[in-house]
Amino acid sequence: MNPGVMTRPAEMWNTAYDNDTAPWVIGAPQPAIVALEKTGLISGRVLDPGCGTGEHTILLTELGYDVLGVDLAPSAVEYARRNAADHGVVARFEIADALRFGERTDWAGAPAGSAPAFDTIVDSALFHVFGTEPEARAEYVNSLHSILKPGGLLHILALSDTESGFGPRISDALIRESFGTGWELEDLQPSSYRGRPITTAQEGRFDGIELGEGTIDVAAWLTRLRRV
Repeated sequence: MNPGVMTRPAEMWNTAYDNDTAPWVIGAPQPAIVALEKTGLISGRVLDPGCGTGEHTILLTELGYDVLGVDLAPSAVEYARRNAADHGVVARFEIADALRFGERTDWAGAPAGSAPAFDTIVDSALFHVFGTEPEARAEYVNSLHSILKPGGLLHILALSDTESGFGPRISDALIRESFGTGWELEDLQPSSYRGRPITTAQEGRFDGIELGEGTIDVAAWLTRLRRV
């Protein structure tokens, strides 16, 4: 890994969870991910990177999947574990850096480190965080490739630049450009992402955010890629 490439500090994300100023925390799974699960395109060992409060890990665990939720922010992982306990679900969560998944040989098969670890990866609103950071984005794509089994599926739900709103937004072209050698793009469709409306914000900060009531649905992309 390029030592000059880093994810954003965990402290920044901790602030969002500790202060309840994360517009992506809605207390439920994303409807797009719920619908995705019903298609049968999630199977085997599943990774939920950037799991946040753990809604998707909890959902998939309840449905019988072998799933691991990971996040860079300790506050997110603590929140997710409390959330799972409140739901009466024994779900697994760990702290992990999304740019360094390849270093986690303990996630792989038997013997440890012998093979990529996961059959399916479900990325809900993590990939787009690297939209303006080409080096970090490339590191993240390589990181995903290193732990997804050949033939495995990567699903990405990312905010779309076709409309304005909260969060980093990306184009479908950027998604296509980011996944070249080692990937086959199977599907890329308009979708939607549900979040909480922001009434006041300070650029690049979560301690200055004020959120409105209820939820809003905004434009997104839902992408399916196969690891080759």
